[in-house]
Amino acid sequence: MRTSEIVRNTAETEITLKLDLDGTGKSKVDTGVGFLDHMLTLFARHGRFDLEVACKGDTQVDFHHTTEDIGIALGKAFSEALGEKRGIVRYGSTILPMDEALILSAVDISGRSYLAYDCTLPTQKVGDFDTELGEEFWLGFVRNADVTLHIRQLAGSNSHHILEGTFKSVARTLREAVAIDPAMKDEIPSTKGVL
Repeated sequence: MRTSEIVRNTAETEITLKLDLDGTGKSKVDTGVGFLDHMLTLFARHGRFDLEVACKGDTQVDFHHTTEDIGIALGKAFSEALGEKRGIVRYGSTILPMDEALILSAVDISGRSYLAYDCTLPTQKVGDFDTELGEEFWLGFVRNADVTLHIRQLAGSNSHHILEGTFKSVARTLREAVAIDPAMKDEIPSTKGVL
């Protein structure tokens, strides 16, 4: 089973996160940030990852620490669940429409962390969620999952749709990349022999 459980406690957040890469899309999410709960629920469903997240954070200050730290914990969980990455497809890409928004995402589970985030969000907030935190979440994720991730907004004028599209698109992209390639199930997908 490709599963992981991460416990991350800091002065700003207390997080417990469980991930099953080979799940069915079930989720139980309580971050204290309603919009982030919604995004993580979508992420689990569209990636077909089973995901449980519980977080107590300093949301009375703002949502930054909670959002970034959950991205960190999710990245660590992906890295741990993948282990040595034997047999994975490694690469994935998706172009996903979300109403007027169109989002491209591409990933290489390379062992190298890099984020290219090219989204123009027309509003500073969706409800009480700062839209700039979408990028902070993915930065925390890639730095701890050790993946190269490109997210690009190809069209869109609604911040909610753009952010929702990014979470759905990345989930589907990761689902493709972490899938086991039956022809290479016992191999590391790299000429170096390690990722």
